[in-house]
Amino acid sequence: MFPGIISGQTLDILLKANALTTSGKPEMAIELLSGALNENANDARIYQERAEAKQMKGDYDGAISDYGKANHLSPGSGEFGLARIYSLRGDVSSAISHLERNLSSSYRKSEKEILLDPSFSIIENRPEWRQFLKKEWYPDSEKGISEIEYYISTGSIAEAKNVLSELRANYKSDTPVFYGDALVSYSEGRYSDAVRILSELVNSDEKNERYLRLLAKAQTGNKNPSGASDVYTKMLNLEFQDASLLILRAECYLKTGEANKASIDLERYLNIVPDDKTAISLAGKVEVASGDNLKALSYFSRNLELHPDDPQCYTDRANAYFLSKTWDWAIKDYTMALDLNPGSSEIWLSKGISLLNSGKKEDACHDFRRSFSLGNKKAADFISRNCIK
Repeated sequence: MFPGIISGQTLDILLKANALTTSGKPEMAIELLSGALNENANDARIYQERAEAKQMKGDYDGAISDYGKANHLSPGSGEFGLARIYSLRGDVSSAISHLERNLSSSYRKSEKEILLDPSFSIIENRPEWRQFLKKEWYPDSEKGISEIEYYISTGSIAEAKNVLSELRANYKSDTPVFYGDALVSYSEGRYSDAVRILSELVNSDEKNERYLRLLAKAQTGNKNPSGASDVYTKMLNLEFQDASLLILRAECYLKTGEANKASIDLERYLNIVPDDKTAISLAGKVEVASGDNLKALSYFSRNLELHPDDPQCYTDRANAYFLSKTWDWAIKDYTMALDLNPGSSEIWLSKGISLLNSGKKEDACHDFRRSFSLGNKKAADFISRNCIK
């Protein structure tokens, strides 16, 4: 079990370093990763992540050195990073050379990732770069999948289905056809079809991140949170460097009533990204589901300290007070939420119920009417039972 424990610790270090870098604290990320290298100097991922932090800091020579060490440990792993660094330096020849090596490696980036990476904007008008883009680096089947993804992202399902028909005509039973079919099935709400197709694809390519991500989303759409959590567990075991997988799995555990597992995932995530609003809110809701309202309130209060102008943070804490029948405190937080978001019919209704339970019937009726005027039909029942003489 020891290597597995070390591996899990390394993943969390990588995730925490990435969070530090993206939040503008590359020096802290470098210090953390340098410490990790003292314990494990043979993990290419640590050098890659430290190179990212050094790039953010502006230490391009240090980043080049670390990407080179990553390449030595895992050939091809640092090529895309090197291409980005040389592009930032305006060295188009070196940038293209490293990008070509990336495209010939197992770390190959998609055309979309390359075109959308801002690092290459510095050289995008250079003739060498335009010539590079003209080459056929990707098969037509892969381009077809990119088209389908684009059309789905814009809501143009008919166009996506047209591209899928072309793929079927040209490639018949090839993998891109199946994946394209899964994409279209998911976008049309045919989740069980998407699950069936993607399960077969994952069986033949169990480490494919695109297949696994879409399979988890399809399982969720198919109202199978247990199946989705199994997929997220597989992705975490494969050590995909995405801390949000912990939040996604925690959401699944909350739906399946496994609050303890959800709590463990959220504590792990918050150790990586301590001030994440979504995770803190979800952690509070998990504690509510577990029956620990005091702990839930501590999470919601923490969120309010971090995000004092967010109405949802007030609503979360008000809902916890509501469940514990602490009506006066619930009223105060609902009032603050309405000051920030006066158009919420649900908050008006909840505040009205709290007022009614605290003996302030007239004020409650005012809130019920406001809720009803904003389209909340549930308020009508409260009005008829309490506000019509």
